[in-house]
Amino acid sequence: MWANKQRGIRVSQEELLCKNACGYYGNPAWQGFCSKCWREKSRPAGTPRQDTRPSSDGGLPTFSKFEEKKNIEKGRRINTVRRLFWGSSSPPKPQESPESHAKVLKAYQNLEPGDFTGFLKILRSPSSQRLQSRCTAFLNTMEAYHDLPVQKQSDLVQDFYQSFAEHFRSFPEDQVTQIMEHVEKLIMTRLHKWVFCHDSCDDEQKDLALQRRIRSLNWVTPQMLSVPFPDETIPVTSDPFMPAITAIIEMDAKRAPQDKLACVSKCSQHVFEALSTSNSEPANADDFLSGLIYVVLKANPPRLHSNMQYVIRFGLPHSLMAGESGYYFTNLSCAVAFIEKLDGPALNLSPEEFTGYMQGQRAPAALTKRQQLASDTQHLLEELKGRQEKLHQGADVLNAQLQKWVQTVHSQLDEATTQFALVRMEMTAQAEVSQVVSPSAHDASQQGDDKEQTMLLFNDQRLGSQDTDC
Repeated sequence: MWANKQRGIRVSQEELLCKNACGYYGNPAWQGFCSKCWREKSRPAGTPRQDTRPSSDGGLPTFSKFEEKKNIEKGRRINTVRRLFWGSSSPPKPQESPESHAKVLKAYQNLEPGDFTGFLKILRSPSSQRLQSRCTAFLNTMEAYHDLPVQKQSDLVQDFYQSFAEHFRSFPEDQVTQIMEHVEKLIMTRLHKWVFCHDSCDDEQKDLALQRRIRSLNWVTPQMLSVPFPDETIPVTSDPFMPAITAIIEMDAKRAPQDKLACVSKCSQHVFEALSTSNSEPANADDFLSGLIYVVLKANPPRLHSNMQYVIRFGLPHSLMAGESGYYFTNLSCAVAFIEKLDGPALNLSPEEFTGYMQGQRAPAALTKRQQLASDTQHLLEELKGRQEKLHQGADVLNAQLQKWVQTVHSQLDEATTQFALVRMEMTAQAEVSQVVSPSAHDASQQGDDKEQTMLLFNDQRLGSQDTDC
């Protein structure tokens, strides 16, 4: 049935990229644009656009390059943030000396990648008091104005990222990225409870709708999605996609956007590993997207829509626009969009078949086989449980019989011991009597011996005389 059909859900690399042809990854949440182009597109009419083309060196998007051409709207928003921080449109003059500034920059420059604890130590040092004060003021302001619409909060957070990165504009771009990842983790761990699934948006309703949609598609099999999954040889308990399912479920427990992205990356890597073990051919992009859709359908991750929107609104731009994490997150967005619009032709099913599956009137053969296998396993477990109960009952009966036998042996041993004591007493008494009568018995025995010797001598003499006669 599947030999003459295209394998996998085919999405070309061009379809994953931004519709504005800027070279970065797009996202269905931004109507196919990347976050940079989407923000530019959403600006009021008449506002000059920034240059969204990729750099000539082909490098990743950077913080300093994002701010090369300031515009009026960006300046107004930054001034608003500054007024919230310091009460005026301009920040206070820095009081630190050039030596202190150079010292703190050197400390950040020597920071190891991923050392969040070391970043906190440097930030809390006296030389970083100015940066620490900015973070504290921003956090206090965001918590005080947590009733703002979530998009306004997103703009404030993104502006804070840009203004904070300006402090390290002399650093190489990879170091700026590492420092800003620490800043994002610090800020968003504190703000998570205020901005995640905010009341000003409909994330909660969309979460419930997506969850119901995925639950209604629990009948979809790997064969329908053209996922290389050998149902005939792999038992139910050995699903190769189980690590990926676990990783995508863990995303809801994380607070920082980069930690949620790490769960998406971990899930995607497990999908590639599962595809490599289930298929003799190397996994391609089509197989990966099909496998990711299967994982989402089987996992039904909690608050998936809210988690994705949280990463989109408050994550660092470079994490979603390029790189491995951006590719994986874009594929996850495509998988969710595919599930929301899933119909019969997408699964090589007729509309009647699709409706029958959705209404529970039909069941795939592979799913029926797995259900039968699960039912047989359940019956086997129940049978083994009954055997175990009978075994326990037999062991109890045997134990009671053993205890009764031990008691019988003990009673017989006691009786034998008593009889032995009586016999010993009788033997002792007989020995004493024999010692009293021993002299007379000795004489009688001696007389008997003498008589016997006399008879023997007489017989010898008689025999001797007979020999002489001869």
